[in-house]
Amino acid sequence: MRSPFTGGTTTLLKEKRALEFRKEALEVVYHYYKCDDSGEQFTTEANDLVNTNQVYNQYRVKYGIPFPEEIKSIREQYALPATKMSEILGFGINVYRQYEAGEMPSVSNGRLIQIAKDPKEFRRLVEYSRHEFSSQELKRIMAKIDAYETSINARDLFEERVMLGPKTPDIFNGFRSPEIIRIEQIILFFSERLQPFKTKMNKLLFYADFIHFRKTCFSISGLQYQALPKGPVPKNYDWIFNHALERNIVKIEMSDFGEFIGEQYYPAPASQFNKELFSEEEINTLNGVANKFKKMNVSQIVTHSHKEKAWLENIDGYGVISYEYGWGMI
Repeated sequence: MRSPFTGGTTTLLKEKRALEFRKEALEVVYHYYKCDDSGEQFTTEANDLVNTNQVYNQYRVKYGIPFPEEIKSIREQYALPATKMSEILGFGINVYRQYEAGEMPSVSNGRLIQIAKDPKEFRRLVEYSRHEFSSQELKRIMAKIDAYETSINARDLFEERVMLGPKTPDIFNGFRSPEIIRIEQIILFFSERLQPFKTKMNKLLFYADFIHFRKTCFSISGLQYQALPKGPVPKNYDWIFNHALERNIVKIEMSDFGEFIGEQYYPAPASQFNKELFSEEEINTLNGVANKFKKMNVSQIVTHSHKEKAWLENIDGYGVISYEYGWGMI
């Protein structure tokens, strides 16, 4: 980065600062550049995005306001358009769509959207606003709620919640709700590109999530990571990989190395990475991580991960790793 003041060199700095949002001071790791010649400070659009997202993330977590992807998924579970959700919840006609696009809801509206996640509560909300719909339209909405309730497999949802961790976004999942479909597609992406062994796959997932968090304040997968002897790994990674195997997303080939058996991942026949599930920026991060680590073998990437503060400061007790360590990735 060249200085806009002198054209000379600059230094990227990060420090704790309090930024104000809705009359409340929230502490963030503030990113900015300093001109080496003049000492003047400035930010870029990328810096501003990171700083702002930190504020928004903290505010959403503090007050229980759902994140944009949650807001969209709540609507999609009932197969309703955004305008209809706005009507049912008593918002302006375009408000729900604006919330999906990233606009911050008020605390009261955010909590109302959270309530709508529960189909029983959503049914009651529809009943409260029944006078706004024709009997035919009301019947269609109720049928969609019925269809969603019927589709829920309580045992599978419980198992997924236990294995993947809390659905509520926080600093330990990179402010993203984990979705097994997206996680499996990330595993498929690296299987297609690199055919990694399981240990390397764990590191690729870690770096993809934490590098993306460093750039955007969000992970890609929503996974929690734990410091284990061979480096950082997703919590319950065996369940995650087995799930992908059982659904024929990937396949493994076993290699006998004498002291241990290596599991190498390949795409399953007819499987193809679904890029439609990811943003362009997420795809860029996945490609960047694949290119950065493609020549590293298992031993080398393990050694590399052991230099990360995320591992060094959490290996005692095998602790869960905060995504805040993304700011200091090597």
